[in-house]
Amino acid sequence: MRRIVFFDFDGTLVDSAPDLAHAANLQRIRRGLPALEYAALRPYASQGARGLLGAALNLRPDHIEYETVRQQFLQDYKNCMTTNSRLFNGIDELLDKIDQNNMGWGIVTNKAEDLSFPMFDHFQLTARSAANVCGDTTPYTKPHPAPLLHAARLANSLPEHCIYVGDDERDIIAGKAANMATIAVSYGYCNNKDKIHDWQADMTVNEVNELWDAIAHLIQKKWG
Repeated sequence: MRRIVFFDFDGTLVDSAPDLAHAANLQRIRRGLPALEYAALRPYASQGARGLLGAALNLRPDHIEYETVRQQFLQDYKNCMTTNSRLFNGIDELLDKIDQNNMGWGIVTNKAEDLSFPMFDHFQLTARSAANVCGDTTPYTKPHPAPLLHAARLANSLPEHCIYVGDDERDIIAGKAANMATIAVSYGYCNNKDKIHDWQADMTVNEVNELWDAIAHLIQKKWG
């Protein structure tokens, strides 16, 4: 059975925080407020509109204006989402190494398909990936395991032969619930790096260049 490494997208494969923060700041500017420092918004990049609008405007989903503002945020983000976003350094080489070792890789993100696939295409990931599963591909989002289980089916693998890599606790919860091995990464948007070990992932890494060794170690440990 082919081994597959699935990745979260924002904060794991791609540093999309600059464009997400810009879209969030546009909502402040529309209201005559000064833009926030990038460092104040970056930790919320993996939390989507809910987290970013909460950080930028203290706006919660139960607010009467939330949905209107969320739609404007999403439109602004669509207009800029590939402007300053970049693959984390070393990701291209990592994906090549996975391919060269007769393994596969895929993407499982909570970001909606209409926001995800343009970015997958921009970074030339879509066709290379064994599976691309987004937040609205199944009826559920992480931390529910359904997106990961669906990805394994698309990749013609079994969950117990897969690894899931992510920078948020919900990634690790979903991976464990799907019976996949898990790797937590702290180089992304983890809000509290001191607590990342509390997630109880199979392995934790701090840099992209540590990921291949972690993947190889899990393969040897779990499957020999």
